[in-house]
Amino acid sequence: MRFWETVGLILVLSAVGLTYEIAAGRVLAPFFGTSLVTWTTVIATVLAGFSLGSALGGLIAERERDVAAQIVRRALIATALLMALSPTILSILYGLGARNTGGMILSVIVAFFPASVLVSFPSPYLAKLAVEARPGREGSSLGIVLAAGSLGAIVGAILAGFVALPLLGSALTFAGCGAIALLCVLFVRGGPQSILGVIAPAGLIIALGLTNGPVCRYESGLSCIDVGQRNGEVRLFSDRITQAAERINSNGARSQEGALVLRYTQMLWARMSLDLPTDANVLFVGGGGYTLPSQLLSMRPLARAVAVEIDPLITAVAKENLPWAGSVIRNNRRLEIVHADGRRFINETERQFDAVVMDAFSSGSVPAHLVTLETYQRLREIVAGPVYVNLIDKPDGRLARGTFAILSQLYPHVSAVMGPVSARGYANTILIASPVPLPPLDGMPSEYMDTTITPSRPFTDNRGWIGHR
Repeated sequence: MRFWETVGLILVLSAVGLTYEIAAGRVLAPFFGTSLVTWTTVIATVLAGFSLGSALGGLIAERERDVAAQIVRRALIATALLMALSPTILSILYGLGARNTGGMILSVIVAFFPASVLVSFPSPYLAKLAVEARPGREGSSLGIVLAAGSLGAIVGAILAGFVALPLLGSALTFAGCGAIALLCVLFVRGGPQSILGVIAPAGLIIALGLTNGPVCRYESGLSCIDVGQRNGEVRLFSDRITQAAERINSNGARSQEGALVLRYTQMLWARMSLDLPTDANVLFVGGGGYTLPSQLLSMRPLARAVAVEIDPLITAVAKENLPWAGSVIRNNRRLEIVHADGRRFINETERQFDAVVMDAFSSGSVPAHLVTLETYQRLREIVAGPVYVNLIDKPDGRLARGTFAILSQLYPHVSAVMGPVSARGYANTILIASPVPLPPLDGMPSEYMDTTITPSRPFTDNRGWIGHR
């Protein structure tokens, strides 16, 4: 093999490996959520696979060249198959009952570790060929090989985050990784080689990689979104977590029954309707299905709302599929939608608000950078009135305790209510903080009650929330 051909293969395989790693973290979210714990597990597992693959590949690189070439080709074919089938394997494990942290770790290892080993397996053999191709220039050859590996990783990260996952989705990204790994087989020469033995698995890889279908109906680099209708309701899901719900009639139009379906939105509105003036200017961090902004603007003709939603796809899906919120998004000029990260907007805006609703989620958990002391210190500068925070946590869980500690440090009046506990032990906990006493609430929605939060240490940017485990 020519020197630059070998270097090119190293670059391509490195790019495939990094694309696969990022896609693994993305496809994991609908099953186990997105948190520091899930990403740490994915990165550690894939890097461990890369390390083991390089070590084993080094042993093969010392074999006779034709024998080594045959083994490398087989490894690439196996890589292609495993990469294309990774989402299917993950779905099977989840269907068999893999849950919680232990199930997540097991699923990551089984679904992603083998392909991670095999994709790095050819690199030592290719590096050896590259060094031998330029006698007397071994040092520069090795440097170029190492640079190609690093450059490939950069290319793979960019392709995954900006091109493959947003435009193609997870299933096609995994199938594409497998197809590229398979194409690399054609460039590894030496020993008996059957073209049919390469082409035949190609069709199988694409077919098997797509048998599980898309992971979700709508997919961006940030969200995996589904919409479903059942029992007179349309629901919006992000990473399989319900984001919004509306009642609809038989022809799919908005029902005239009560507007708020989810009980946590009923609880928040019961509090907001009592606390806020008729012309309130409210900041919503987290758009989701835009249910609460729609309720505010429908019930308060003089009110205004700014909703900060990081993912434009969520807005587009809500606009298309939720009849009530979609109408508000399209027609109500008192709703301003800003597509940006919530923390960035909070840090940069110079606007003033009467209240804020913190209802941003990544899968089933609040993004860590939105639940720190520094975030709420900045909110105090731009929000004159009450702060409403929606969390999903276990009763008196660590997220609730850390957030309650933040609010207690900044506001003299802080209270907490909790909704019904799910079978998994989680509930919506709503925290209300205010610089002045708020009027008592006569009644709360069904199954909501006041709750006590244990004193704790507030989260900070330096030492904060890490996600559910």
